Amino acid sequence: MYLTFSKNERLCELHSIRMLFSGGRVFSMPPLKVTWLKFSENTGTLHQVMISVPKAIQKRSADRNIIKRRIREAYRLNKSILYGSAGVPEFRLAFCITYTSKEILTYRAIQDKIILLLRRLKEECEKDF
Repeated sequence: MYLTFSKNERLCELHSIRMLFSGGRVFSMPPLKVTWLKFSENTGTLHQVMISVPKAIQKRSADRNIIKRRIREAYRLNKSILYGSAGVPEFRLAFCITYTSKEILTYRAIQDKIILLLRRLKEECEKDF
């Protein structure tokens, strides 16, 4: 498995984002909230993720950008948690990670939360089948 975060792994289609927020499931692991939607067909495509830091939570754009960078890096290094043993996704998954804390956490704290979040997300998806 490659430790990259390419364009096709990013959720940026407006139709997919609308489907995610209208019919997706939500769980929270402070300071992160996840909205996710699993697709039943296995197309062999990658999981798609969107990272959001609301302006209402962090006013300064520099702060929002550093938080997004830390979340992206933690996801990039730990995304293998979501994949099967062969390194191929067992199902297609679209999800949004939203940062909900007013304080800026260190990279280590964010990485620990991302690992817990990805494990729980995998459990939720497997339980759904």
